[in-house]
Amino acid sequence: MTALTLAEEIVLLALDDESGRPVGRTGMAPDRALAGALLMQLALSGRVDTDRDHLMVVDPTPTGDPTLDAALARLAAPGAPADARGAIPLLARDAPEARAVILERLVARGILRRVEDRLLWILPDRRYPKPAGRPEATEARARLRALLLEEDIPSPHDALLLGLVRAAGLLPLILSAEELARVQAWLAVVTRIESLNRSLGVAVADIRGVGLGTASRET
Repeated sequence: MTALTLAEEIVLLALDDESGRPVGRTGMAPDRALAGALLMQLALSGRVDTDRDHLMVVDPTPTGDPTLDAALARLAAPGAPADARGAIPLLARDAPEARAVILERLVARGILRRVEDRLLWILPDRRYPKPAGRPEATEARARLRALLLEEDIPSPHDALLLGLVRAAGLLPLILSAEELARVQAWLAVVTRIESLNRSLGVAVADIRGVGLGTASRET
């Protein structure tokens, strides 16, 4: 299987397996979670760096991924926010366009199917169900389940993905209510791991509207 980016995995986790329709939180949270995924992927790829108070573009070289490169250009533009907290809402403005590009890329790779329907025979209804026989479509969910239930130490990628999943309200799609109650202590640990640095963690916490020091029950 080809490794997926944080943004691709967030998009896949936010789709119902069978219907191909979005699930999870409504409002700005999904857009901010996708923005956070793009920002963190840029950090993992060495294009941006952060400390508690600053975000810096350290390498403006394009990555070859159009969604990442669009985000990188936003962050490198004059007047761009100087910290991760400010960068999230900036990049969230482009989240619908980035999501559309990612969905079509996943379709082109056979990881999703595109289905064009009409509601009430009038309104267009585009869906992206996950085809059988493509484990990439559901592998992230299985990986995060195992990480939490078996109390494994996450990789930097998975620690960040967990924070984004929590912020976007997707954990109830990965674990049952009973399982969520059981893993709360470990979840609090892994979502605070400083995989990159604390400023990115604060930015992710802001998506959900909670502070890093606040442990809340997932619903």
